[in-house]
Amino acid sequence: MAVRRVRLILAVIAIWVLGSWYYSWHPPDGSDFFNPAHGPGGRINADSAGSRGLRWEKRPPRYPVEKFATLPTDKPTKRVPRIQASRPQETTAEKETRLQRLAAVEDSFKHSWKGYKKYAWGHDEIKPITGLYKDPFGGWAATLVDSLDSLWLLGMNEDFDLAIKACDNIDFATTQARDINIFETTIRYLGGFLAAYELSEKQYPSLLKKAIEVADLVMSSFDTPNHMPITRFPWQLYARGEAQTARSHVLLAEIGSLGLELTKLSQLTGDMQYYDAAQRISDGLEKDQKTTMLPGMWPVVVDASKSPIKSLGDQFTLGGMSDSTYEYLGKQYLLLGGALDQPRKMYEDFIDVAKKHLLRRALNPDNLPLLFFGDARIVTLPSGEKQIVTTPISQHLTCFTGGMVGMAAKIFERPSDLDVAAQLTEGCVWSYNQTASGIGPEIFHFIPCDPDIAKDDCQWSEERWTSALRKYWGQNTKGDTLSDEQIASIIDMRRLPRGMVEVDDRRYILRPEAIESVFMMYRLTGDSKYMNKAWAMFQAIEKWTRSKYASAALDDVTASRPKQVDSMESFWLAETLKYFYLIFGDWDLASLDEWVLNTEAHPLRRADA
Repeated sequence: MAVRRVRLILAVIAIWVLGSWYYSWHPPDGSDFFNPAHGPGGRINADSAGSRGLRWEKRPPRYPVEKFATLPTDKPTKRVPRIQASRPQETTAEKETRLQRLAAVEDSFKHSWKGYKKYAWGHDEIKPITGLYKDPFGGWAATLVDSLDSLWLLGMNEDFDLAIKACDNIDFATTQARDINIFETTIRYLGGFLAAYELSEKQYPSLLKKAIEVADLVMSSFDTPNHMPITRFPWQLYARGEAQTARSHVLLAEIGSLGLELTKLSQLTGDMQYYDAAQRISDGLEKDQKTTMLPGMWPVVVDASKSPIKSLGDQFTLGGMSDSTYEYLGKQYLLLGGALDQPRKMYEDFIDVAKKHLLRRALNPDNLPLLFFGDARIVTLPSGEKQIVTTPISQHLTCFTGGMVGMAAKIFERPSDLDVAAQLTEGCVWSYNQTASGIGPEIFHFIPCDPDIAKDDCQWSEERWTSALRKYWGQNTKGDTLSDEQIASIIDMRRLPRGMVEVDDRRYILRPEAIESVFMMYRLTGDSKYMNKAWAMFQAIEKWTRSKYASAALDDVTASRPKQVDSMESFWLAETLKYFYLIFGDWDLASLDEWVLNTEAHPLRRADA
């Protein structure tokens, strides 16, 4: 009996060891990666995805386009000005320091990639604390596709080849998701394939093939009476052959940020249907630009069912839900090599409006020249008069504007805006430096100074801070003005950094926008101070986010020891670490005079490169 019990125990142990090995192992080649037999690295069968095995397939257009717009062929009247500064000089010691920092960034990337590769292969995201996975972007291996160009830039050739083989098995014809987010699918998947294809000098035709697969899925959402996309695409209805119309309430960023990727695909294939779709949106936005409640800018929500697009609402921001529409204006100009003037005109028509009504100096204890883009709302007074009300709120998402404004200062010859770009970038770096963790929060309220410098020197005092806190927090429960003790309690209880009156969202979800602008300003100026800022940011992020399996989001950056959250979005490897790597890497790696980066940091070769 004892012998049999020992044998049984040994058998159980053997099965447990074998099972542990089996479920943590990933295949050595790209074959059959998405078979559920591979456990945590597997993926559901197509037969069980979506609605009872329903599959998407390209259908003859219900609303065919009579004539496609074509890529501009006229040469620009003048060459696009150079963006990057001259290569900075460095001493032997400085180079050694830079390369040490580069190695640390590379180690961070490899740690997260290894975790994804081992525990979430074939899925959208790894859960970095538990080693599980989730599929918020169609279940098409978002992290894998989003990381392709990063793998190439880091010289991880074996992993790049492995990932390429795995991509062959991604089935974009089905998903468990009810609706497909066309914006996310475009920037992550289509952008990821296109960038990897071009960076690898077109050595891998399968990448272009997959890009076309994704693009054809995206183009299905444009088969509407006015050829505007359904940005949250009910693919199952399309697969059943049902007619569809564009929606009357669409987020600006989701309809206005498809142009780079679709244009690039037309450049590579010669098929103008993709560029036509992108240009049709641009034409609609251009026609609407001067008719909004804040002429020059578009509100957060637009009506895509109208021809042309019609703006809705009174909320204006450069932050979430709007951001990349503005970002893509200058970038589309670059992608086309300056051959189309429309994006430049649209940028110049919006930026001065944004600077006047959204841009504000920020009071801070160090009296640094800081700028933030807040939000604006159009309110109607009892008299019927319209008034623009600016809210001094900053989003981490808005931190991309430093790079955007700086790049446009160069290519559109607006030299004074380069200082604006520097102060926007400094504002976001400052938000990192002010918290206990050394990482900037998702959203916070700052203290605005009067736009008129003659009226306000924007010099710090404790009195100005407490006055701003009283104004923001209002009266106490008895209707009285808040006392000094109550203000001190708010500061302590809310863990408010000096210069902020509220931290509305305390998370850090591994976002790239702040380091994106630091990278852009470094390449634009060649000033090594941006490398030092980047290193301080990286050290703080790496210290608090590194987890057992990858890197994890944080719940509260104002805490002295922020807690990790079991989430790692694909942009951590696609964007955030890529920007850090490019800062410390070779100066000409992904040169801005040859490449334009989409909003997911995927480099696309410029037409004039």
